[in-house]
Amino acid sequence: MQLEIPSLLITDDDEDLRETLREALERRGFRTLAAGDGEQALEIVQREPVHLLLLDMYMPRLSGLETIRRVKQAFADLPCILMTANLDDRLAEEALRARAFRVFSKPIRVADLAGSVQLALQQTYGWPDRRLHS
Repeated sequence: MQLEIPSLLITDDDEDLRETLREALERRGFRTLAAGDGEQALEIVQREPVHLLLLDMYMPRLSGLETIRRVKQAFADLPCILMTANLDDRLAEEALRARAFRVFSKPIRVADLAGSVQLALQQTYGWPDRRLHS
């Protein structure tokens, strides 16, 4: 499957972080969607084409980890990247069991995040990243 412009869904209850990531990733050539919590992310994934999810761990209504579990039930191959300010071995292990593509500890370097996004898109969809610039 070749992608023209991949769609990323940024899910975080911190609006400032959500917008910062959105701007940085759009500058790198991605289309972005935004959700304030896991429930909203699930609704968006059901109605919009989404190629990758970026999720905060701790949000109201539904955690990032639980959102990943639910997304994977319907869209097993959809890559998900979890972000958290409280990364520990237990959470990293749970994220792997939930089939998260990667787990990042906050604060996140945008260049590192963008690199993982590109790798996930390449591995999942065979999408080359030639048009994306850091």
